[in-house]
Amino acid sequence: MAEHAAAPLGGRLLTPVTVLLGALAAVAGIILLFRFFHGLGAVTNLSDGYPWGIWIAYDVVVGSALACGGYAIALLVYIFNRGEYHPLVRPALLASLFGYTLAGASVIFDLGRWWNVWHIFWPGYAQPNSVMFEVAVCITAYIFVMWIEFSPVFLEKLGMKDARRKLSKVLFFFIALGVVLPSMHQSSLGSLLVIFGRQIHPLWQAGWLLPLLYLMTAVLLGFAVVIFEAAAASTGFRRSTETAILARLSGLMFWLLAAYLVVRVADLVLRGALGSAFAFSLEAVMFWLEMIAFALPLLLLGSRAARARPSRLFVSAVLLMAGGFLLRINGFLVGYQTGDGWHYFPALPELLVTIGLIAFEVLAYIVFVRRLPVLPRAAAAAR
Repeated sequence: MAEHAAAPLGGRLLTPVTVLLGALAAVAGIILLFRFFHGLGAVTNLSDGYPWGIWIAYDVVVGSALACGGYAIALLVYIFNRGEYHPLVRPALLASLFGYTLAGASVIFDLGRWWNVWHIFWPGYAQPNSVMFEVAVCITAYIFVMWIEFSPVFLEKLGMKDARRKLSKVLFFFIALGVVLPSMHQSSLGSLLVIFGRQIHPLWQAGWLLPLLYLMTAVLLGFAVVIFEAAAASTGFRRSTETAILARLSGLMFWLLAAYLVVRVADLVLRGALGSAFAFSLEAVMFWLEMIAFALPLLLLGSRAARARPSRLFVSAVLLMAGGFLLRINGFLVGYQTGDGWHYFPALPELLVTIGLIAFEVLAYIVFVRRLPVLPRAAAAAR
């Protein structure tokens, strides 16, 4: 396959934006340091009724799905041999790298006895029949795989051509793992809700169909994030917009989205759960917000001409990201019915940590694309 030239953007690292991002990340770091010494109760609203809060629901479940851009593009380029999408590989992989790495770190934040995290990887403590064990091991392995997949960027920057050439001979193995591992753990995140049984509201308790729904939306979110990232980079770094390739990508996204909505609605009808969507409740309101976020992109991207408009591509990507966010937040928090007397809303420190992690991810992305050959050279414009 032909190489697609990439180059560092260059430019200043110290700007008002990066200073703000660094400050938000620093606040999160201080809160986490306090949490590690004083426990979860000091900074969260977790309880026996809600042992999982925003750090699991967003930072891990949502965050890993939003980090599926590298997975989705790898499927296209390396499995379905769609080489025209190769220029998107490095930027998609970089976003996935940070998203998954921070999602993996977030699990440690949410462990009461965080110093025992090594038990996950010690054979004597392994629980091979546990869905959570499979998710933890797969995500950890995928993080290592992505760093190896991304290592040619570092080798290229350092001018280590021989090392890069030797790595390319075995890279296919890691690329294959990079497709298998997300397929496993993204579907298993849906399996977690299967285990919860009747504690999950009928609008989101799709039973053994949940792994399929979570896997389909993970790929959808991967496509959406790639489009969002390309649009943000073209604006933030004053680059030309890659409209043609993104329009083709949105065509694939359109048909996968249509299939997802058919499966989602059919499941509700066949289970007799659709009536819950018309009840006067918070769950019903959140369900319709979720479905609207998924359905509107079908209207916005219904024709080739519409998919060639950057504004529609961007809005559709944002809506899909919102839909995937709501699907997972609704399933793990809003639709979690733990019993009377239990309530949960994130404490301010919980929200600040989540915001800080997002800020750190964006800051790291800016640093990497300015100093490493990640984005296609051809798309660069005057800064």
